[in-house]
Amino acid sequence: MLVSVRGFICLMIVFYQDEVSYEERTYEGGKFATVELTEKPFDEARNEAVLKLLKYVGGSNDQGAGMGIMAPICTTVFPEDDGSLQRKVKVLLRIPSQFQTSPPSPTDESIRMEELEEISVYSTQFGGYAKEADYVNYAAKLTSALGDKEAYHKDFYFCNGYDPPMKPYGRRNEVWLVKK
Repeated sequence: MLVSVRGFICLMIVFYQDEVSYEERTYEGGKFATVELTEKPFDEARNEAVLKLLKYVGGSNDQGAGMGIMAPICTTVFPEDDGSLQRKVKVLLRIPSQFQTSPPSPTDESIRMEELEEISVYSTQFGGYAKEADYVNYAAKLTSALGDKEAYHKDFYFCNGYDPPMKPYGRRNEVWLVKK
């Protein structure tokens, strides 16, 4: 089924395995603003990077352009062998469609522009105010549900948030394992 998920056009197939539902999706490529941070705990690093990216799309750029925001905000994480996360995150925010051809340059030097290719992912969803432990838990559940039957990257995955902090109910968070 071809659907639009908050501005992304994607192919979606829903699966249920051992009480865990997950979807298989394909996301189009494009330009993303990114911030990479190391040597900080996940929650602290993610919050710092997200704030930088929100300032960028809010007008802290060479054009002073308020661009609006695309959801989700994606955080690339790098798991250790035991499932815990390394102290390294890369937070990505898709540049809105009208700025894809020529995005404004960030005034914050820690923000980089990257062109990403189309990706296919296995995704599982959960609610609440997500913290590191929640993402690790749902990544483990998704990994268990996929088992050995599906090929995906094991050296990184995406932790995604769709909602602003002031939304108390009906929050949407996802873990994406990227297909090989």
